[in-house]
Amino acid sequence: AKLQARTGGRIRFFVSGAAPLSADIAKFFYSAGLPVIEGYGLTESSPVLTLNPLDRIKLGTVGRAIPGVELKIAQDGEILARGPNIMQGYYKLPEATKETLDVGGWLHTGDIGEIDSDGYLKITDRKKELLKTAGGKYIAPQPIELAVKRNKFVANAMLYGDRRKFPIILIVPNFDTLERWAHERSLTYATRAELIALADVHAKIEREVMSMLSHLAKFETPKKVVLLEKDFTIESGELTPTLKVKRRVVEQHYTGQIDAAYAAEDPMAAAIER
Repeated sequence: AKLQARTGGRIRFFVSGAAPLSADIAKFFYSAGLPVIEGYGLTESSPVLTLNPLDRIKLGTVGRAIPGVELKIAQDGEILARGPNIMQGYYKLPEATKETLDVGGWLHTGDIGEIDSDGYLKITDRKKELLKTAGGKYIAPQPIELAVKRNKFVANAMLYGDRRKFPIILIVPNFDTLERWAHERSLTYATRAELIALADVHAKIEREVMSMLSHLAKFETPKKVVLLEKDFTIESGELTPTLKVKRRVVEQHYTGQIDAAYAAEDPMAAAIER
């Protein structure tokens, strides 16, 4: 009631789109009587494809197809959509149109997802962001990153491992939390770079990260944790204006740390043994 009053008292629900909504945030507002309705769509679909019904919200999904829209999942997991709201094509870009719209009129969204038995769509990642390991296994990084970022010691995360034998994860610690933890243990350091170089700190973050990923298959589990002393920013070119991580830019900025992680002889295998 207090939260409803603070928001003016007339809000029935919120609508969320463009980026995945944290499950914790969704549950918080839902329990406060202010449900957040997640939907999904693209500019090419004018723009809505799915929406959660207000009376049948399924948290963790972007809802069901709106009237007139058909959805299906391709063999590679890509979400395909068809309906009267789908564009006819890109203006004067026939090749780009052919890549996006197939002969059956299906729009290839570029997103990876799954449809449950009730017709609710769950998006797991962007197709172009899927990692393919040297062993031919595909890994969707976004769910792993979101899981890790739920930990109070983590501010940001990026999974890496394309064409590598195993994935690693770049972690930006939540320095407020980490520095309090270090102070309680009388650890000595002068800068953040010195802090994350401490063996006790690295071991702590590794444990926290792995505690969030016990549900993963072995090939998906990062075998190394690389700590970064500063967060990704728009100014550095590492984030888009909508705060999505530019993976290739981050990879270029931290090539040295990434190569060093793979060059180390003993991966953090003990932490992922089943």
